[in-house]
Amino acid sequence: MLVSVSAIDAPAAGVRRLRLVRADGGALPRWTPGAHLELRLPNGLLRQYSLCGDPAETGFLELAVLLEERSRGGSAYVHGELRPGDELPVTGLRSHFGFDPDAPEAVLIAGGIGITPLLPMIAVLSERGVPWTLHYAGRRRERMAYLGELTRQHGDRVRAYVSEEGGRLDLAAVAAEAGERAAVYACGPERLLADVEAVVGPVAGERLRVERFRPREAEPGGVDEAFTVELVESGIEVEVPPDRSILEVVREAGVDVPSSCEEGTCGTCETPVIDGEPDHRDSVLSELEREMGGTMMICVSRSCGRRLVIEL
Repeated sequence: MLVSVSAIDAPAAGVRRLRLVRADGGALPRWTPGAHLELRLPNGLLRQYSLCGDPAETGFLELAVLLEERSRGGSAYVHGELRPGDELPVTGLRSHFGFDPDAPEAVLIAGGIGITPLLPMIAVLSERGVPWTLHYAGRRRERMAYLGELTRQHGDRVRAYVSEEGGRLDLAAVAAEAGERAAVYACGPERLLADVEAVVGPVAGERLRVERFRPREAEPGGVDEAFTVELVESGIEVEVPPDRSILEVVREAGVDVPSSCEEGTCGTCETPVIDGEPDHRDSVLSELEREMGGTMMICVSRSCGRRLVIEL
């Protein structure tokens, strides 16, 4: 699908909001809260950005991009080069941030630009009349995208914690306040998400859903060993040495695999596993999905055994 940038504005300092329409004027695909859009930028980079509009809106897609201090080219291009009227290919629309519209209650935790995937959830929860509370933390108020809009629309359901104003997010209190059946959604910087998993995770269990923009820290003491990977559809076997990823090796063998982040956060290289036990090192799959072992991110994950069979 080819989309055109219909409008650009700034909902916060350092953030650009894009509205995208189909270049051919056709209908846009339906999507659910938690989905992200995979764009191929004119500089050749493939990047994923969370959809942050209302899923009920059919006229355009909306996303907001933070200018990263250490941009690898994606956010820098969006902020410095992209203009209204530019056309971009959409190469994927996917989600690993599972949203449960039937949960009786929802608690949402956002840090900085992590607010973006939570906005569609708020829209759906509000439309369905589901009780929800947003805990939104940031360093400075002017850099907290959508905060003013959310506060005006939803009042005290939105609780802001601005660190330069002395605000502090007490995750233990959030966990204690949440209902026994409340779904908990969190997105933001790694330090916040690690704390959420440590403090809220034991209380919420599988009701906690987390989305990362950066990879979680690797477990200490891991040792990489060589292993064999059978590519069923390609009819070949490859040896993956300790210092290379499955993705690198299969590409070298001539198998084209789409990828973007190559650090286990975007889900673009997700591959079905037919046999063997993956050594999951991604920041996408839930604990249940890891235990099931039916899929893996081949940019970072490896094999627990000497052999792995995948659907490539």
